[in-house]
Amino acid sequence: MKFCFGVYLFNKISDKMEAPVLTNMQKELLKLYSTNIPDEQLVEIKLMLSKYFAEKASSEIDRLWDENNWNGQTMNQWANEHNRHQNSH
Repeated sequence: MKFCFGVYLFNKISDKMEAPVLTNMQKELLKLYSTNIPDEQLVEIKLMLSKYFAEKASSEIDRLWDENNWNGQTMNQWANEHNRHQNSH
C-alpha cells in the first residue's frame, strides 16, 4: 500500500514538474554548435559574442553616465568609498 501511494505521489509531482525551458539565445547557440566547424571558427565566434556583449555593456554604462550626470569626481568618490562591513575579511 505504501509503495502504491509513493508511486501515486511521484506521478503527481512529476506531472507538475516542467522541463527547463531554453531561452531563444540558448536555442540559437545549440543550432550553431550542432554543426562541426573548425576550432579557428569557434574562436572567431566566441570573440564576436564577447565583442557584442562588451559593446552592449559599454553603451549601457554611457547611458547611465549621461542620465545620472556622472563625471570624474563621481568616479573618484566611488574609488575612495569604504563599503566593506566591519567584520568582513
